[in-house]
Amino acid sequence: MSRPIPWIVAGGLAAALTACPTRTPSQPPAPLPIRVPPGCEKSQAGEYHHAQNPAFRYLGEDDGGTLTLTLARAREGAEFQTDGGTAVRIVLNRTPDGFVGETRATMFTPTGTECPVGFPTQATTCDDKGLTLRSVASAAIDEQCRPATNGSKPVWKEQRLLRGAPNAGTPDAGAPDAGTAPPPTSGDAGTPAGR
Repeated sequence: MSRPIPWIVAGGLAAALTACPTRTPSQPPAPLPIRVPPGCEKSQAGEYHHAQNPAFRYLGEDDGGTLTLTLARAREGAEFQTDGGTAVRIVLNRTPDGFVGETRATMFTPTGTECPVGFPTQATTCDDKGLTLRSVASAAIDEQCRPATNGSKPVWKEQRLLRGAPNAGTPDAGAPDAGTAPPPTSGDAGTPAGR
């Protein structure tokens, strides 16, 4: 009689172990696929100029996930240099929600207070000729650099940036909308992407 008891105990132990749920190592969820307009998955690094105002020049750096376009101000006969005083940058990230980000600039209130401002921006087209960007055109700010409560609804505007330097002798079309111009006379800051 002593022989069946170990088998009964061993069988009961095996049944108890197999009844316990097994734990599977938790795996992080798969990342969502990146969804950008056709052509935007390629590197967009290089030099650009604004289609309607070639005096606005941009230098693009692209690491495969983020594109940073730095505004440069070029006048006839001047070398291509980044706009050191205002640091106007367009920063776009390739995400599941598109090629999106913001245009970052420094604006001024009516009394001259310096305010960092971000304008929502997205790339809608990337092709061999350049980029088409869609950005909020202006923002109302108060003296504390906060969005003004009485500001108007955001208005989106398309901007076309063409690859390469503009043709030689392209005239300078004046001061940019924001960033390098004198302080505006109202709390409405315009987009620095050009007109």
